[in-house]
Amino acid sequence: MQQLLHRGAAMMQHHEEALNASWDDLKLFLACAKFKSFRNAAEELGLTSTTLMRRMDRLEESIGCKLFLRDQSGLTLSDEGTEMIADVARMEHHAFNVFRRASRSSDDTSGTVRVAVTEGPGNFWILPRLIDFQKTYRKITVDLRCAMEQADVARLESDIAIQLEPPINPDLIVAKLGRLHIYPFVARSYADLYGVPATLAELPNHRIVKQNAAQVDDSAYARILGLPLEGIVGIKTNSSVGVLYAVERGAGIGFLPTVSIALGAPLVAVDLGVSHHADLWLTYHKEFRASERHKIVVDWLKKIFDPKTYPCFRDEFIHPNALVPMMTAAREGFGLSGYVAATPA
Repeated sequence: MQQLLHRGAAMMQHHEEALNASWDDLKLFLACAKFKSFRNAAEELGLTSTTLMRRMDRLEESIGCKLFLRDQSGLTLSDEGTEMIADVARMEHHAFNVFRRASRSSDDTSGTVRVAVTEGPGNFWILPRLIDFQKTYRKITVDLRCAMEQADVARLESDIAIQLEPPINPDLIVAKLGRLHIYPFVARSYADLYGVPATLAELPNHRIVKQNAAQVDDSAYARILGLPLEGIVGIKTNSSVGVLYAVERGAGIGFLPTVSIALGAPLVAVDLGVSHHADLWLTYHKEFRASERHKIVVDWLKKIFDPKTYPCFRDEFIHPNALVPMMTAAREGFGLSGYVAATPA
């Protein structure tokens, strides 16, 4: 009888420990399952690998089972981990909904709206117009985050995102804003010194400034140009602003939005018979449909990317030189003059 009582007490204590498992540790469990590596998950979370492993050990001890099979190749979910991950993901989903509703229920005409966008459109298109927006909507703070890493709206990394790939999460509202056309450019100084290639066959005689970033299709360069890039690329950078700066300084040929010279960048279009495009997708959680300040920002973003007003975002390709007279108003009001990248020291 005494043994049964001790066993019952031990089981009660184990159940209590499992219920007391930290929600923070469960979120770390999701990250480890996503990245299949303590090191990669720790880098994403801003923790050390040692701290993350210790937290996972604590979680496994509290719930009484192994969640991962650990070997040199990384992490693999155990059977128990596989069974558990869907439940934890649902917990996270509901937690995010709680926070979204709390944000929505506050003073709906004032507060912060977080907008994540790729670097080029964020710095050179949204930011200049945001100055006028905040003069009109004084109670709304737009937290503009410009980065090539895609923000996960469903996981509250941002309220609204403008990205190059449409999300597939059914809880998100997705709308196509427009199309970003990409074209090769050089600085006038580069063209004067080295000339401009007239065909793709001449391209290996020149240098390329190449962007390597999370939302950039790295295979597009070789696929569109139809030749290997070894020995041609002079500079690689993850920054689209860095590409613009380097090209303006005469570092080589860079692939930039066709609107660049229409907005005043002192560049020369290189006609190689090739171009590339990437669609811009606006996305936000359906919970924000009832939020007035989020609707204001969404409508404003749709307006400033409207292809009917701004031909550079139309689906059909328009040569950069042809865009110059079509974008006069945009250039006069929000051109590149005054930016450090547009007028390098």
